[in-house]
Amino acid sequence: MNRNFMTMTAAMMMVTSACVGPEKAAQAEGPIIGKQEITVKEGRMTPETLWAMGRIGSSAVSPDGKRIAYTVSYYSVKENKSHLVIYVMNADGSDNRLLTTTAASEGEPAWIKNGSKIAFLAADANGNSQVWEMNPDGSGRKQLSDYAGGIDGFRFSPDESKLLFISQVKYGERTADKYPDLDKASGMVIDDLMYKHWDEWVQTVPHPFVASFDGNKVGEATDILAGEPYESPMKPFGGIEQLAWSNDSKQIAYTCRKKTGLDYAISTDSDIYLYNLETKQTRNLCKEDAADKNMGYDTNPKFSPDGKSIAWQSMERDGYESDRNRLCVMDLTSGKKTYVTESFQSGVDDYCWAPDSRTLYFVGVWHATSMIHSTNLEGDVKQLTDGMYDYASVAMLNDGQLLTKRHSLSEADELFTVSLNQENAVSRITKENDHIFSQLKLGKVEPRWTKTVDGKDMLSWVVYPADFDPNKKYPTLLFCEGGPQSPVSQFWSYRWNLQIMAANGYIVIAPNRRGLPGFGMEWLEEISTNYGGHCMDDYLSAIDDISKEPYVDKDRLGCVGASFGGYSVYWLAGHHNKRFKAFIAHDGFFNMEQQYLETEELWFTNWDLGGPYWEKTNEAVKRSYANSPHLFVDKWDTPILCIHGEKDYRILASQGMAAFNAAKLRGIPAELLIFPDENHWVLKPQNGILWQRTFFSWLDRWLKPEGKKE
Repeated sequence: MNRNFMTMTAAMMMVTSACVGPEKAAQAEGPIIGKQEITVKEGRMTPETLWAMGRIGSSAVSPDGKRIAYTVSYYSVKENKSHLVIYVMNADGSDNRLLTTTAASEGEPAWIKNGSKIAFLAADANGNSQVWEMNPDGSGRKQLSDYAGGIDGFRFSPDESKLLFISQVKYGERTADKYPDLDKASGMVIDDLMYKHWDEWVQTVPHPFVASFDGNKVGEATDILAGEPYESPMKPFGGIEQLAWSNDSKQIAYTCRKKTGLDYAISTDSDIYLYNLETKQTRNLCKEDAADKNMGYDTNPKFSPDGKSIAWQSMERDGYESDRNRLCVMDLTSGKKTYVTESFQSGVDDYCWAPDSRTLYFVGVWHATSMIHSTNLEGDVKQLTDGMYDYASVAMLNDGQLLTKRHSLSEADELFTVSLNQENAVSRITKENDHIFSQLKLGKVEPRWTKTVDGKDMLSWVVYPADFDPNKKYPTLLFCEGGPQSPVSQFWSYRWNLQIMAANGYIVIAPNRRGLPGFGMEWLEEISTNYGGHCMDDYLSAIDDISKEPYVDKDRLGCVGASFGGYSVYWLAGHHNKRFKAFIAHDGFFNMEQQYLETEELWFTNWDLGGPYWEKTNEAVKRSYANSPHLFVDKWDTPILCIHGEKDYRILASQGMAAFNAAKLRGIPAELLIFPDENHWVLKPQNGILWQRTFFSWLDRWLKPEGKKE
């Protein structure tokens, strides 16, 4: 269930936008959705405030390192949709210009023709996403591709003679293929697993295509996986970052898990393949070494600037999607692989090569902050940044600077540079939401270390209301993280935002309980097959510890969480010993036996639960399923709000409905907020506002006198 943060963010930002260009293109209907100018009353963050913020997405550096193109998504609650735009600016943030001036959306900018043009994705007159180009001032827009299937992502070869792009191809047999006279039938005959994934019924898979490019038009395309029923990039979140051009423009490295059906459903064993455009031959780089076959996820290849090596992110164990992401470097001549981040006992979330081809920069979490690090080919790792932030990406700006995106619990994403020659000085170069944040009163954020039941030290983040008065008593929320192995770092969320909880008068404590990265492998892995173990003790240790403070009202404690956090809420509802007065569970699983058979990515439940519940002699299985929340409903005694999306195929909505029904049958006050058109996340603006209003209405009802806001 855990996924790379950047990929998830990109997916969320793009999902409600059609990619449409303004000239000779399908025109978007409705008013232009642009930068929101709002007035924040009394400095208080509201759901509407969050949805008014621009969300910075992808960025691209010009060949000379002097200019940056980047995207921002804007949202309209009234129109219930978003608009993706492209900006361009100098590398120091000056001369920032908006290139999009219509209601149409544009995305994925890339510099081409020695920096004289910006290529981007937009829709053609038929609504299919195509590659376009424009001048860096937004003029001279021209459609370059005309591929009938549409383009999901692209990358020009280094010599710009070819275009590598992603497009969907048909997967499996449709009902109309078998019975042509039933072309309007909606039923699907299914004979293998992975028939659904994330939020879709799987009827297409992405393939990489290569086409010639003469500088004016993209030519005929060739599917380099023609006839193969595999994904590249991999669903549900993979994009163009999972493919790469060799420096000589003669080879393509691509990420692929060459499995289907049941084999796919139980395995995370993806590999990096090297396809030669001249010979049409393919090498599996991960399986050439008999002693090290890379059996877990291998993703996101990048060639070194000198073309002699290739790097990628690599997990060691098959079926373990939250294994540590190591940075692997392979010498393309000898085939020797070196893992250059072994001394960093956490995962690599993003990385880039330095111009010297001997240094790599990467982003990884440690002790609840995500920092930029460097490593050489010998594996000497150094931390380059510090502070209470999360650096979410890293790219070379020029020989002496990095471009990065940064956020925290108190600020949304902005772009920054890191000067490698000036003691890693960090400079902010965008001010996307300054006009909003300058009006907000934000709560203080501080770390808090707590002793666990077995004597270990656990770090939590505590967020206080903006006008916090230590002489008052405040209702307090325990935040339960999802994943289950996603860090409680300095994350910024537009829904699970800890500052908006504080703005509503709540103290929030967010513990880095057992099972989270950034505290070593032993801490990370103790959660597997042990959901009812110390990870739950850690939650209770965190809330009990902060409840000792005189400003915490022990009679007004709430507990909230999503995904594994939702499971945590359901489990704690049967084990909290009357600590809490209100619960909120979003998209959590309630019945583990039901979850095992309903989820699509079975590798997750096989690893985390130990296997299927019918393996009666398996001790890990017995331990896991004995901690299914539905077994403890007889001990439920506290009001609970259950939230779920019906397009969530990771954890089906039947789980939330079952939990709600159980509470009502027990006579416990309960509400169900169901979204027929949302998946594991809530992505549509009006649904997002409804989510927040329902969330705080429920908490205020049970945790504040007479249900009033403080």
